[in-house]
Amino acid sequence: MRFFKLLFPVSIILLFSCRKEKADWDSDWVVPLVKDTLDLSSLVNDSTIVVNSFSNYELDLTRTIKEFSLADFVAISDTTILQDYILAVPSVTIPPGFTIVNQIEEHTLEADGMQLKKIRVKEGVIKVKVFNPLYTKAYFSVKLPGVTLDGNEFQQNYFVPAATSSGPGLTEASLDVSGYWIDLTGEVGSGYNILQSQLVVTSDPAGPTVTLTNSDVIKVEAQFKNIIIDYARGYFNRLIEETLEFDLDLMSLVESGMIDLPATSIRLELENGLKVGAKATIQSLQNTNNQGNTEQLTSGQIGNPFYIDPATGSWGTLVPGNEQLIFDSGNSNVEAYLENLGKTHSLGYSIQLSPWGNVSGGWDEIFPNSKLKLKVHAQMPLSVQMDDLTLRDTFDIDLKQDNQKTHVVSGDIVLNATNAFPFQGDVTLLLLAANGALVHSVQGTQPVESSQYGTYDLNLELYKRNSEVHFPLPESVIAELETIKKVVVKVKLNTPDAAGVNSMLSIPDGAFMSVKLKAFFRLNTVL
Repeated sequence: MRFFKLLFPVSIILLFSCRKEKADWDSDWVVPLVKDTLDLSSLVNDSTIVVNSFSNYELDLTRTIKEFSLADFVAISDTTILQDYILAVPSVTIPPGFTIVNQIEEHTLEADGMQLKKIRVKEGVIKVKVFNPLYTKAYFSVKLPGVTLDGNEFQQNYFVPAATSSGPGLTEASLDVSGYWIDLTGEVGSGYNILQSQLVVTSDPAGPTVTLTNSDVIKVEAQFKNIIIDYARGYFNRLIEETLEFDLDLMSLVESGMIDLPATSIRLELENGLKVGAKATIQSLQNTNNQGNTEQLTSGQIGNPFYIDPATGSWGTLVPGNEQLIFDSGNSNVEAYLENLGKTHSLGYSIQLSPWGNVSGGWDEIFPNSKLKLKVHAQMPLSVQMDDLTLRDTFDIDLKQDNQKTHVVSGDIVLNATNAFPFQGDVTLLLLAANGALVHSVQGTQPVESSQYGTYDLNLELYKRNSEVHFPLPESVIAELETIKKVVVKVKLNTPDAAGVNSMLSIPDGAFMSVKLKAFFRLNTVL
């Protein structure tokens, strides 16, 4: 109904300077407003509208309404590895080139409750701080066993300055670990979420002999920050529960009336691209229309769990597992659900990963292209029966009128339409004050008639019907022009057949409606 948006912003007030002696006369003006064509061609071949073998349109709705990837299941928190060394005796003398520390420690990685055996870092950094309490320079070798890139173990060497009276020597570095693999099974190889670090500290071979006491701390801090992973292996035990809410804004235009749809079905599909088994339950599916009426989808499949096999294959050969629930007229009230014309929809569901426990021994895998998708499918002939289905939309306006200058005294809005759709519409304009009170109602002189009453166009291979609808604006309306702040456009739709009885009718391929909107104004000019 976008052609109505240009209905009232047309300039209808002409301002002229005043003279001491006034003269006035009336004149007629024709103002073209809109020329447009409405069709469904933009929706064909975009997985919304298709043409069937009978040359009629069909609705083919396939949508992914929720998608999960690895980041939704596994998040690596910023983790700091702290490895330090303190003497067990009061003091010791350190000669030049002496290896003071050579030890491996294990640290627990925060992995959002998952048991991870191996991961690959997509992006992230390690921020390293190395503290030297010796009054001589020292070589620090920081190794991370199990952290590799192209088969090479992570190792960084630092030549740290000597301590001073104000504190230990310090070296800092920020290292990009994108692309690194991390083995999290620990030194024994049977654990999970375990990071290892190895610290080797050697005093400067060219430096002096120094003393190390048990109050001195040789320390390394390695902080893993902003780690994002794109592969994970382990045991993934996660429950996802939520209620999705979404609006179909178009349905907010429906004010009243009924619609009848052909027998159809809705198919909910869970596609599992994770090499992890899952159990899912559709808890509820309901919609509420613009009049506040709620329709709950009822079926024996609602509330009962179903299982989805894990994906098979590997990096380049991954084949998702798949499970579907089909709601049709034989096992549900799906037609009533759709015919409620819901504006607000809600879907409650739960998904449990690894419902049978750790049956793989920690060999479940999630790959970069692994997705867990919840999809909806609906395909049906685009056939519909409308019984006084009333659409309503509101537009703001702000018009000025000065009777002492050139002003409008009456008018007529004319809509010329060529309609190749099998429905007709009665159009009414409601003119409202700022507080919503009705000022005037302007009824179209006739409906935009259905193509069912038209003639067959051999070139287009379609029936079409021409209509001319007038919306008179008498002086009583014009007199209160400045009080009108909102315009409500109401269209009452029906689908009469050739006998005038509302029936279920198909929309033919190529159906269109072309409109021309123009205004006739009578102006009183005052000079």
